[in-house]
Amino acid sequence: MKNRADPPPLQHPKRLDEALRVDFSSRYLLVEGIERCPIPMFVINHKHVISVWNRALAQLTGLSGEQMVGTRNQWQAFYSFERPTLADLMVDGTVEQEIDRYYGGKYHRSPMLDRGFEVSDFFPDMGEDGRWLFFTAVSLKDTSGYTAGAIQTLQDVTTQSRAELALKESQSFLNQIVNGSSVPTFVIDREHRVTHWNRACESITGVQADELIGTRDHWRAFYDKKRPLIADLILSHALETDVGHLYDGRFRRSTVIDGAFEADRYFPHFGEDGKWLFFTAAPLRDANGKFIGAIETLQDITEQKRAEQALRNSEENFRLMSITDSLTGLFNVRHFYEQIEIEVKRAVRYGRPLSMLLLDLDHFKNLNDVHGHLEGDRALAVAANVIRNNFREHDTAYRYGGEEFTVLLPETDIEAATMLAERLIKTLANTPLTTDFGNVLTMTASVGVAEYVADDTATSLVRRADTGVYEAKRLGRNRVSVMR
Repeated sequence: MKNRADPPPLQHPKRLDEALRVDFSSRYLLVEGIERCPIPMFVINHKHVISVWNRALAQLTGLSGEQMVGTRNQWQAFYSFERPTLADLMVDGTVEQEIDRYYGGKYHRSPMLDRGFEVSDFFPDMGEDGRWLFFTAVSLKDTSGYTAGAIQTLQDVTTQSRAELALKESQSFLNQIVNGSSVPTFVIDREHRVTHWNRACESITGVQADELIGTRDHWRAFYDKKRPLIADLILSHALETDVGHLYDGRFRRSTVIDGAFEADRYFPHFGEDGKWLFFTAAPLRDANGKFIGAIETLQDITEQKRAEQALRNSEENFRLMSITDSLTGLFNVRHFYEQIEIEVKRAVRYGRPLSMLLLDLDHFKNLNDVHGHLEGDRALAVAANVIRNNFREHDTAYRYGGEEFTVLLPETDIEAATMLAERLIKTLANTPLTTDFGNVLTMTASVGVAEYVADDTATSLVRRADTGVYEAKRLGRNRVSVMR
């Protein structure tokens, strides 16, 4: 500790009361005011001797004014070894040279007190677990401008500092969790500003953290127009009204995290062929349960979605194979009987018309006998193609068996069905079949037409159409017979 000798005689040091520029009675009142002040403080003179050690400081340090006044032991209240306090540095006039040595990184000039300095520091030897103190010191000058002493005030900020430290540790911990995670993650605060955007999030979105941190532009990583993400909706309490609209029903409440939502969505501009992302957003709350932000995680589920689609395609292919005639590509007879039951029930329920055609190729046995079964198969394929090209989108065609075909015509009465049947046999007759030997054959068909009537069943409707086929053949073939 610096040797504190008296100043040179020529400087005529003044007493503390002169430095304070008050008379004896006023000085008494001032000292008494300091003594009763609720703010811990002490005053030292130009010889570093304590002249005032108030009750609030005695309560803070456990050292009474009787113990301290008249001594130079102010260091004992704060340190386990002798070293200058901030007030001592002020008296010595060495603040500019020494303060960084004793309080490096913890001090700054007081914005309110001329010549004053402020420090926030931890004192491990005070109390059971140490204390954080915020203290200010300012020099006291006499009328000639000489430093006649210093006053130091102190404030116990342990609770506040520990809360701030806990917050910093919590933020640091959150930073480590988010930034060290391989799961794409971002965090927004209560003002919807981005506070975290980890490397995994940079990688999946192609947007760097420094472009978004501190902004409300996180939407740019996902959409070409501004719109809220699920994390934003959580903070705005708009989930129930907006999530369904914005996410096309592809969302659900999390079964794991209270208040969280999950959703998946396709982003065509991610990667070369777009990506499917699964994302979860959850609220962040303070100790009182108040929203202070939200965290959202992303997961690339593109391969999973592609596998699911491939499986669906495979299942659909198997389903189509099971209901399709392999030779003609039309639906098979098993599917016909499933579908006609559905169409009859629909016609009954809604009172709408339903008609059907039953078509039989003329002289097909003779074609097989003369030209062979391969030519017969080719004739069936040609006839199926003619039928396929002449029915409407909501009509369905089937290979009924052998050389027979049937067409179901929902929303179609007997007149419209008859017109379609006439067009079919005309088109078929005008579609020549050329055999492998160059023979050109003309195909014709006999068609029975029937419309659903009250008390019909699927079986009775088919029976009437089949009767129509026999009637058309009896009348000379290549014609349509309507069964009412």
